Amino acid sequence: DDAEQLLPMYLRFVKGVIDSADLPLNVSREILQESRDVKSIRDGNARRILTLLASLANSEDSDKQEKFVQFYSEFGDVIKEGLGEDMGNQERIAKLLRYATSTNDKVEISFEDYKGRMIDGQKAIYYLTADNLAAAKNSPQLELFKKKGIEVILMTSRVDEWAMNFLTSFDGTPLQNIAKGAVDLGDLQDEAEKAEAEKAQETMKPVVDKLKTVLGARAKDVKVSTRLVDSPACLVVGEGELSPQMIQMLKQMGQDVPESKPTLEVNPDHPLIKKLEDSEQSNDNFDKLAQVIFDQALLADGGQLEDPAAYLKRVNELLMR
Repeated sequence: DDAEQLLPMYLRFVKGVIDSADLPLNVSREILQESRDVKSIRDGNARRILTLLASLANSEDSDKQEKFVQFYSEFGDVIKEGLGEDMGNQERIAKLLRYATSTNDKVEISFEDYKGRMIDGQKAIYYLTADNLAAAKNSPQLELFKKKGIEVILMTSRVDEWAMNFLTSFDGTPLQNIAKGAVDLGDLQDEAEKAEAEKAQETMKPVVDKLKTVLGARAKDVKVSTRLVDSPACLVVGEGELSPQMIQMLKQMGQDVPESKPTLEVNPDHPLIKKLEDSEQSNDNFDKLAQVIFDQALLADGGQLEDPAAYLKRVNELLMR
């Protein structure tokens, strides 16, 4: 009944018997919680199990590799809980994790595999969380990375965003969620691109300011994007803030969710944004189009519309013009 004192919860799939002469005869929950011997047994059990799993994961034997694949498909999400539960074994746990990527979504790879494939000048492990693989593969957030040939890890489990709050780096390399905060490509972004982005910021300022007014409380801010290539807009949240899909999941679980507003980023080269510029003098057209662009960005990011009927009405009105 008190197995959680002898084994971390993220290893709850393990069954067995522990034979130890160090445990007192009168065992109570309080004694188990306070016993140094019990803590030592717990830590030792966790290390041995993680070592065994690592030997399966890294084995050159195809049968052992297949066993790990089968294990991970069933218990991978449970193992991820250890990133927040067992800081002492966080590195061991991180080495066991496997993900699809934007380069190959058929084969899941480790963080070590990813680091070995990083391009020259890349200084971070880039990843993206989404509700499912299809949503991740088609996310607007990937566009710049695809254009530059930068591989991105695709995380599609419901536990991933929570788990990654505890893992900020791997083997000395920082991890960066490409949907949170500013995109920092460092040396991978040339000076011409930076100059073009600064010019777009100035040119688009009247439209951006009007978008801020129209969207009001829906958006924390509006900016000209440097991460979009094909899409008109996307939503970005700050570092440490919850994504729209995470907010939706927590609400479905009946939990209180702190207020969090995303930033809308617009692509100055997209025809829809250019149309927005052209309609700047027509307040009615501008307002409707601005709301539609925001709603579409929300849907693309895995969020949920508060008023789907109003969205459809605006879309229909714009289509009939």
